[in-house]
Amino acid sequence: MEIGTIVLTFIGLLLALTVHEAAHAWAASRLGDPTARLLGRLSLNPLVHIDPVGTVLLPLVAFTMNAPIIGWAKPVPVDGRHLRHFRRDFMWIALAGPVSNLLLAVIASLALRALPFLPLTAGTLAVVEPLGQFFYAFFRINILLAVFNMIPVPPLDGSNVVAAMLPAGLAHQWDRIRPFGIFILYGLILTGTLSALIVPPTRFLVGLLS
Repeated sequence: MEIGTIVLTFIGLLLALTVHEAAHAWAASRLGDPTARLLGRLSLNPLVHIDPVGTVLLPLVAFTMNAPIIGWAKPVPVDGRHLRHFRRDFMWIALAGPVSNLLLAVIASLALRALPFLPLTAGTLAVVEPLGQFFYAFFRINILLAVFNMIPVPPLDGSNVVAAMLPAGLAHQWDRIRPFGIFILYGLILTGTLSALIVPPTRFLVGLLS
């Protein structure tokens, strides 16, 4: 992968992860929990969301292995004591991140469709090509992130959705795998299982939203 493509992809990933986490914080605030907002996480500043493993290390591993570019940012804290309907509200907070990525993918798709209609001059030609590369990468990254984050493995949002939907006793048992989630994820990556899980739904969504 060329260095310019890597830079554009990483910028797109950072923006997508920032909006993803800000969406979690926004949903939590709307549902009554101000914790993330008071900690400055209801922000589009990438610096407040960066996670060394999920935002830096995992994408680097993906670049090296020519695997799908995926990752996560620093989890948004949620204090369930502020939620009126904890299990239901916690599920909506978890879903807010992937939904925000799908919305960004739709915006990127619309931008790609609009680019050919720009008046072609010497100046715009120099801008259209890199813009097209960025929006194409941004489109695919957001779909990948939405699908990836719905895998039911901690610390991903899919795990929180499952925990919110399970009966209290089973949810407690489910949460016991949380300390091992990162090892499960790396196992899925190294065995190729992760690609098998995310590629089919990603292709479906790319085709649907293109």
